[in-house]
Amino acid sequence: MADESQSAPDAGASGWRLLGTRDFGCLWAGQVVSQIGDGLSKVALLWFVYEMTGSALKMTAIGLLQTIPPLLFGPLIGVYLDRLPKKAVMVVVDLLRTLMVLMIPLLYMFDMLTLERLYVLVFFISIVSTVFGPAMASSVPLIVQRSQLTTANAFLQSTTNIGVLLGPAMSGLGIALIGAQNVLYVNAATFFVSALFLLPVRVRDSRALRELNALSTPVIQDMMVGFRFVFLQHRVVFGLMVTAVLYNLAISAFVFLLPVVAKELLQVGPMELGWLWSALGIGMLGASIWLARTPQGTFQDRVGRIGRSLAIGGIAVCALGLIQTPVLFSTFLLIVIIGGSTSLFYPVVSAMLQEVTPEHLLGRVFTTFSTGGMASAMVGMVGFGWAADALGPAVSLIGIGLLLLLTAVVTVQVSRRDLAVSPIVA
Repeated sequence: MADESQSAPDAGASGWRLLGTRDFGCLWAGQVVSQIGDGLSKVALLWFVYEMTGSALKMTAIGLLQTIPPLLFGPLIGVYLDRLPKKAVMVVVDLLRTLMVLMIPLLYMFDMLTLERLYVLVFFISIVSTVFGPAMASSVPLIVQRSQLTTANAFLQSTTNIGVLLGPAMSGLGIALIGAQNVLYVNAATFFVSALFLLPVRVRDSRALRELNALSTPVIQDMMVGFRFVFLQHRVVFGLMVTAVLYNLAISAFVFLLPVVAKELLQVGPMELGWLWSALGIGMLGASIWLARTPQGTFQDRVGRIGRSLAIGGIAVCALGLIQTPVLFSTFLLIVIIGGSTSLFYPVVSAMLQEVTPEHLLGRVFTTFSTGGMASAMVGMVGFGWAADALGPAVSLIGIGLLLLLTAVVTVQVSRRDLAVSPIVA
């Protein structure tokens, strides 16, 4: 087992060397392409539906259809992830997404695409996409060494940041040049390329897959085993679950309210809003690169790192709400700080979960976190959205900032207390 107490220079060098390895390097490269494709589709699909229908309500139904599957099927997906080879699952998911996204422009080309068929395709794309994230998170400890988990998760988060920075801009340019339906061909191709990058990746089989009677266990029984581990048996995991719920309540609401902040507080238009989105992405990408070059440290080090970063993010969000005469440049800097400080949470927490969770429970633990995060995100968007309408966006921002500060305190207090009583599962 690798020593966690690496020196900073060695950690930085080994972080970049991790990208040069065949297994993790191919996984990372495939995710860069896939995340850019996701960014392409987010804009192109919404624009495509609006062009088809001329209805904002029918356009927003796309977002709802993409949200429902993680809530409905997350725990069930986790059971089967723990029974199946992770690499095969990821390759199949990417190939299915390739085919289903490809069907949208093909049906449109042959005048066979109705709104109902489009909704069905979006719903099934969302179902298979729900599988990929937990499958990838479950595969990371089967690819890299334990001491590299935080670095690996930081690099994987950087692919999302790259997608946020490049995908929408490329999609807007593509829509203008070749049309939204043709941008979806490019999106389908990115999933196929991602599947090709996954083929040479070597993922070690977990011990559960080597047990021939694994498929004989009832699904509900396996699901309850995962729930018991998260909520009853392992207090560190439960503590991280609590902090993840609080974190998603706050950060999802902040992202949702960014257009309101631009229009109501800054009184700027869509171009300036685009700059603010870029500021968020710049902060997130910078933090991911910094984290990848930082020594992983002990559990206590990582808990403290999360607490400090969330506290900085909470103060910055409160400052954004308290500014009386906001200047675009100062707001830009604040949002860079918010993006950077809050984006450290999931890479660090994911590494901690991968470290304490037995291999045969990884899928169930990560889908439970994904389901809880999605549910709390929806509550946060609705609650703080109502507060912005009823009390004003500044009050809502201050509430979000205070919730981030509370999350920082809970993260440190709960996790430090539980580390004394919960063993770490290697």
